[in-house]
Amino acid sequence: MACMKLGSKSEVFHLDGHTWLCSTGLQSDVIIEIEEMSFHLHKFPLLSRSEVLENLIGEHSSEDEKRCVLQLHDVPGGAKTFLLAAKFCYGIKMELTALNVVSLRCAAEYLGMSEDYGEENLITQTENFLNEVFGSWTDSLKALETCEEVPLLAEELHIVSRCINSLAMKACADPSLFSWPMQGGSDIRNPDGTVFWNGIRTSAKPHPVGEDWWYEDVSFLRLPLYKRLILEVGSNGMNPGRVAGALMYYAKKHLPLLGRKSSIESGNYASRSTISATSEADQRSLLEEIVELLPDQKGVTPSNFLLRLLRTAMIIHASPSCRQNLEKRVGTQLDEASLQDLLIPNSGYSVETLYDIDCVQRILDHFMLMDRDDPTSNYVEHEGQITESSHSLIPITMVANLIDSYLAEVASDVNLKLAKFQSLAAVVPGYARPIDDGIYRAIDIYLKAHPWLTDSEREQLCRLMNCQKFSLEASTHAAQNERLPLRVIVQVLFFEQLRLRTSVSGWFFVSENLDNSQNLSGNLALARNDLHPQAGAIHGRIMVDDMKERVSELEKECLSMKQEIEKLGKTKVSSWNILLRKFGFSRSKSKYGDPEASKPTDTKELLTSSAPLINGGENQNNESVE
Repeated sequence: MACMKLGSKSEVFHLDGHTWLCSTGLQSDVIIEIEEMSFHLHKFPLLSRSEVLENLIGEHSSEDEKRCVLQLHDVPGGAKTFLLAAKFCYGIKMELTALNVVSLRCAAEYLGMSEDYGEENLITQTENFLNEVFGSWTDSLKALETCEEVPLLAEELHIVSRCINSLAMKACADPSLFSWPMQGGSDIRNPDGTVFWNGIRTSAKPHPVGEDWWYEDVSFLRLPLYKRLILEVGSNGMNPGRVAGALMYYAKKHLPLLGRKSSIESGNYASRSTISATSEADQRSLLEEIVELLPDQKGVTPSNFLLRLLRTAMIIHASPSCRQNLEKRVGTQLDEASLQDLLIPNSGYSVETLYDIDCVQRILDHFMLMDRDDPTSNYVEHEGQITESSHSLIPITMVANLIDSYLAEVASDVNLKLAKFQSLAAVVPGYARPIDDGIYRAIDIYLKAHPWLTDSEREQLCRLMNCQKFSLEASTHAAQNERLPLRVIVQVLFFEQLRLRTSVSGWFFVSENLDNSQNLSGNLALARNDLHPQAGAIHGRIMVDDMKERVSELEKECLSMKQEIEKLGKTKVSSWNILLRKFGFSRSKSKYGDPEASKPTDTKELLTSSAPLINGGENQNNESVE
């Protein structure tokens, strides 16, 4: 820490109770009272350096020539700072440091200790030392912290702004190009810059300095000064990511609820009753200020941090504008969020569901609105455009999988209304889901948790999924799912048979091409030698006959299936087991059989587990079933 020594005389001040006495051999002729302390001093050293003291002593001397008593209760820095100013007037040895220079500069201004009352007076000396302080990161930070002791005069003298400019300039610069200290804590832990290894003293190697080197140092500042520093570094052109990182560090340090997991399952849900009124008001003000300071650029602030801010804002009842701001920010980058962070407990006064479904609905609406209005997103109006714009579907597909996992997580809540479940699921367009296993799983869990739904409500709920987009495992489970309407089960069976027929037809086409290529290669071989002239042709005919026989069998099964469907329209629902056995579906257990035990499907699994789908729209196939 920088230091400036002033004066040359020995110490003559000593404290006696609440009185400072000056033992110079001369009797004191002026008493200065500051708060509970009193200073017994002499007129001449004071009036020769201070304009204010000269005027006050002159006014009191005309009334009482023996001794005057002055009261300076509003002197900046109080009695501690005035003692240093008095020592300067007497020429006694003293030291200027980063911890006392601000208050001493303000006291010098208050007392009028300018160059008109002696060369190199206290104002000049403190200003010279302040310029030296501004050259050091650590000293500038300490000086800024002491500005809170004398806020008014420090602002008038532009000390606060100069400290902030100094800190902002150093924070924005490349630390490897300069020699100022950046971590005061490291200097304290290792003052001489040495380490010991096996009893041998060696020089410590300099550690590489990252872009976040200044986060911890400035996190000790109070919010008003910290806010001004953040605004200054932003105006100086600092990367928005570094600004967001500093704000995240500050928020995690001063918002205790931010780092607390409030998931219902973890059992650490923080209620409003656990927070005192005073701390809640302080945290609310701090959170709202941090939200305003966060950069607006998309992707700069991580989605998980924004969701934690939103969760904390709901717990401490932040302003509606603050919560709307956070919801909109999360919505713009919802594809980067995780399921765990999206599970926001419902902290409202009228709690209907465990999790705040309405909040997720608003966030999803913001995402869809942003995706629709973004000219670079190639918004898809119908599924026919998927092929030509599939390169832009990654974000919305990730959001679709995230929402399906979220629906599966909240579907077990018995208080979740059908309309709210449908509303959230319907926001995601059909083209965003490569397969519908996720939404099927969520619907199945909801049907199990709400067995009182009517047949029409079940039919309405199942319209959210497309049976054509089921994987083989999902189709097998759905065909045996007694909770699904019979109409849906029949559709699943029909599409599975149609998919199998399409696959076999594709094999037949490939086999014909393979047969032709083998015949061509066989003819070329016969031109060279006459070995085995009919081997290739016989093998090809055998494969063709085999494939024709399999296709004929599939056609018979399809015709039989249509007849069974017509019969089902006239029989009871209980006859569906006969249909299952006819098509070879066995009641085997799968992950869909126990929705409670299964976990939300991961996004990557949903993107990679897609089975081959048949061509054609859903409406055409539905008409075929009917």
